[in-house]
Amino acid sequence: MAWRLKLVPDETHINWFRVQWLTFGISVVLMVASVVVIAINGLNFGVDFKGGTTIRSESANAVDIGAYRQKLTDLGLEDVSVTDVYDPTFGDTRHVVQIRIAAGDDEAAMTPEELNGIETALHEIDADVRFVAVESVGPASRAS
Repeated sequence: MAWRLKLVPDETHINWFRVQWLTFGISVVLMVASVVVIAINGLNFGVDFKGGTTIRSESANAVDIGAYRQKLTDLGLEDVSVTDVYDPTFGDTRHVVQIRIAAGDDEAAMTPEELNGIETALHEIDADVRFVAVESVGPASRAS
């Protein structure tokens, strides 16, 4: 007969009920801790829930995401997300970046003057940058 590796014995005698109160207690502690963390920190709603503006920009030059973030932070925009969009069909001369800016408490969309200020600031980094699409989303609330 061939030798076989046996990881689990034929007969096991593990008393799982011996530790039931320990595992139950750990579960309760973790649930209470998660509720406390959510109550203290709150939920982080993004552009989809709070509203805001999404800008899709293109450039012929390689994009420095860190420089974009720093420039937008210097403008006083707080909740900014800058993401490099990669598609193998773009080639070496098409670099696409998606910029998501969450809405402030008093307004849902950015004004054209604010968008022009952002475009001017990004032109200081890359003169070839252009905005391909600008979409503003307001927070949706349904009343029944």
